[in-house]
Amino acid sequence: MPEKILVVDDEHSIVELIRFNLEKEDWQVVTAYDGDDALDVFHREKPDLVLLDIMLPLKDGWEVCRELREISAVPIIMLTAKDEEPDKIKGLEIGADDYVTKPFSPKELVARVRAALRRASQAAPASEHVVTLDGLRIDIDRHQVTLDDELLVLTPKEFDLLLLLVRNKGKVLSRDMLLETVWGYDYGGETRTVDVHIRRLRQKMNEDPSRPRYIHTVHGVGYKVEEPR
Repeated sequence: MPEKILVVDDEHSIVELIRFNLEKEDWQVVTAYDGDDALDVFHREKPDLVLLDIMLPLKDGWEVCRELREISAVPIIMLTAKDEEPDKIKGLEIGADDYVTKPFSPKELVARVRAALRRASQAAPASEHVVTLDGLRIDIDRHQVTLDDELLVLTPKEFDLLLLLVRNKGKVLSRDMLLETVWGYDYGGETRTVDVHIRRLRQKMNEDPSRPRYIHTVHGVGYKVEEPR
């Protein structure tokens, strides 16, 4: 079955442009034109990825993204005319996995969608299905994380980032290395993206950065996960 992509934008011409380019790649496309409709279509169609504009009627893209993140870890790519850094950081902080700024190149959009779908579907090595660390359990087959038996709702990139750190327990991983491994060599973002996702992970794990249980900052270098003492 082809992956299903939900495209949310109030400009019909933009939606049709995106639909044309995605369907050329044999992806299935469903659409919505306002925030409330986006949530309804999401629940009904259960897409594999959401392309989400920010400036929407009824509910803006920020609110739609927040509500989706409460119930799902599906990849979300923000599609926006806003290109200021605070807007990009805000999108990452509320759960978006990537962003594309209008006007966009259809080829770039397709490449980012493909990369996001690939990351979301990457299988674990056959010999490894569950990774555990003192109350933290990462079920790779189910793409689920529990902490002290409580389920954490993580985005695909948060999941990949945490898994990479735990698999390399005790090793310091630089921001550049984390960015290249989790986001891919073709990702045009900045290392600040890593810091934003680490901050979100800590919030969801109730981590105090000054006295972390798992994720430690190595100033000027990056991050590492340690066995809690």
